[in-house]
Amino acid sequence: MIWKALYFFLPAYIANAAPSFFRRINFLNKPVDCGHKFRGKRIFGDNKTFKGLLVAIVFGTLMFALQKLLFSKGIFLKISLINYSSYSIILGFLLSTGTILGDLFESFFKRQRGILSGKPWVPFDQTDYVIGALLFSSILFIPNIWTIIFLLLSSLIIHPVSHYLGFLLKINKDEF
Repeated sequence: MIWKALYFFLPAYIANAAPSFFRRINFLNKPVDCGHKFRGKRIFGDNKTFKGLLVAIVFGTLMFALQKLLFSKGIFLKISLINYSSYSIILGFLLSTGTILGDLFESFFKRQRGILSGKPWVPFDQTDYVIGALLFSSILFIPNIWTIIFLLLSSLIIHPVSHYLGFLLKINKDEF
């Protein structure tokens, strides 16, 4: 069950990480909130850009497309939580879109609480994208409760470990 859950959620993991790899590219590097404020505080901040939205959705959806292609191949069939041939690429789009919108939603509340960009807000930093991805993808597929619990709990480990690796590899600009 562990591998199936992780493999199913791969598009969300890719969508969550992809914007960091494109940080130095200035295309569409405009903040999603366009500098606007809500109750005197930035809505999302400078780090939430149109480029990040686009990159997250495109790469997460492409990951799902790859999963569809690999579905009938040996080990991929065994580690698949779903029958990828029964789902359109829209499920990958929903996972990816939910991932990035969950992150934006959390960012809004983080800014409103006065927590600076890049500063931790545990456990919300670790679970925002998981909740968003699961909510959006539930339009087409709802995993069983144990898969949902596993994904939420594992994100408490996966997120900080991947963030630390990104810091070591100089992909993330935030200090760890």
